[in-house]
Amino acid sequence: MLTEAAIRAAKPRQKAYKLRDGKGLHILIDPRGGRYWRFRYRVGGVEKMLSLGVYPAVGLKLARDRRDDARRVVAAKADPSAKRQEENATRANTFAAVADEFMELKRKTLSKSTWQRDRDQLVNMAGPKLGKRPIAAIEADEVLAVLRGLEEKGLGDTAHRVRGVIGRVMRYAVASGLAKHDTTAGLRGALAPVATVNYPSITDPAKVGALLRATDGFDGMPSTLAALRLAPLVFVRPGELRTAEWSEFDLNAKEPTWRIPAAKMKMRDEHLVPLSTQAVSILKEIQALTGDGRYAFRAIGGGQRPLSENTLNGALRRLGYDTRSEICAHGFRSMASTMLNEQGWHPDLIELQLAHKERNSVRAAYNKAQRLGERRKMMQAWADYLDGLKASDNIVALKKRGSAA
Repeated sequence: MLTEAAIRAAKPRQKAYKLRDGKGLHILIDPRGGRYWRFRYRVGGVEKMLSLGVYPAVGLKLARDRRDDARRVVAAKADPSAKRQEENATRANTFAAVADEFMELKRKTLSKSTWQRDRDQLVNMAGPKLGKRPIAAIEADEVLAVLRGLEEKGLGDTAHRVRGVIGRVMRYAVASGLAKHDTTAGLRGALAPVATVNYPSITDPAKVGALLRATDGFDGMPSTLAALRLAPLVFVRPGELRTAEWSEFDLNAKEPTWRIPAAKMKMRDEHLVPLSTQAVSILKEIQALTGDGRYAFRAIGGGQRPLSENTLNGALRRLGYDTRSEICAHGFRSMASTMLNEQGWHPDLIELQLAHKERNSVRAAYNKAQRLGERRKMMQAWADYLDGLKASDNIVALKKRGSAA
């Protein structure tokens, strides 16, 4: 029988040697001084060896406990090595492990904020109940329990998002041969529907003019002012605006354009924003202050960070607007959509400029290839119209500068 003192006193030799403890357990001392626990056993007449850990991380008592566990497996006519391999495979194929693998694959294709949101939902919302479960064994009722828990907390919209991201992980597992089916497929309709969010917006021409004049009088940080002035001219999503990078802009071209990478877009397609002369002017003004960095609209406090997601709404509140009932940062999109439609611009041009997904793939290909010039005319006319609203209380119709059919 070995003792801790005997193990510690054992010196390395030119060749590896063993110190036996009994019942198949020994410790192997290698020439470099490493000490490795081994258990020798027989299954079906075949002699095998099982590793039990490295000394001193695994002490004598723990090594004996592991040996005894393995002897019980052998007594049950099973192979402890095979059992360990099966357990290791199960651990590698847990929901948490597969979700981590899936999210690593998506790191380069999702925007940073979307990737972080999806990962947080998998770890913090799905993880506590599903994380340690073998992904192939997860049933629909287990996923539903997670989602019902979110609904009970008043997080109905989040529950729908979590169902979606769990479903993407499950489908990845199916494609990888780790699961037989996507258990979330049968949960469609199981959650309470979420009401469509209507972002507050201003569409009355006189009130739009007042908003634009108030914006010009904003006395906050230059980056915030520039982003606030640019928002109605480009009507992109707030996240796309605040994280705009100088590398995305071509301000000195004959036809200035903002090229937003697919990774930043909700629909995962590159989006081109024709820039009006007014938009270019705003961007060149702020470029003098932030052009030496990555982001056009640098965060308060400097550094290489963009404006936070609450900055624009905070600025609107400072101007006296209620962002829950009057106008919010996302509301500039509704403003442009409503007013351009009322002025007779073709809906296809407006939808393309809003970067809404075209469901018909043939029409989508045609629109991307053929309508940028028309959109450029629309964007310049829109900027001129907003200038008119800002300069005067006399409201005039927006005149189209080219074919919008």
